[in-house]
Amino acid sequence: MPNSKNLAALKKLLTHESARETVQADSAYFKLPPMTSVRGVAHAIVEIPKGQRNKFEVDKRTGLIRLDRYLSGSTHYPMDYGFIPQTLAEDGDPLDIVLLVREPTFSGCLVHARVIGLLKMIEKKEEDVKVLAVPLNDPFFRDVKQLKDVPTSFLNEVEHFFNVYKQLEGGAIETLGWVGQREALAEIDRTSWMYREAKRLVTHT
Repeated sequence: MPNSKNLAALKKLLTHESARETVQADSAYFKLPPMTSVRGVAHAIVEIPKGQRNKFEVDKRTGLIRLDRYLSGSTHYPMDYGFIPQTLAEDGDPLDIVLLVREPTFSGCLVHARVIGLLKMIEKKEEDVKVLAVPLNDPFFRDVKQLKDVPTSFLNEVEHFFNVYKQLEGGAIETLGWVGQREALAEIDRTSWMYREAKRLVTHT
């Protein structure tokens, strides 16, 4: 995907230490390819289980699960939250993924995640996105294959969460709504290309 927009984004990203740390991360969490062998199914690494107010992250340097912060508001994560390995998003981190689950998993859990859609957002005047998926191996979600199959109440809850969860910390996020599976898979392709190109450039500098 070597178009002018992606090349400009890549050049900007490589000026930030977070992006360089992402492509140099050496733990098993970052070594899996973005997608499984099943069409439309991604590898998802869970960092924050559903119901938490603790924000956990996989530490890029050690591979350990690190407590990043505690949500200041009264809200909690309404879904499992994590990332897709070997991708590089505009914030210098791997591409975020949110999982619709019946029961929370745990930090560090690997989930084969059927990609359903994408939430578009603006944070700090920068574009941000969250991939939406469901666990492939949960029969409860067997028929959830497109965005239209997801209950509207859940989509509204997730969107509301991202609109308010940083308010007491002074953060401002604007959600721009949901788009479908095709756009979500295209974003995974784009950010995986960004990862590969960034890794190549960092390795040769």
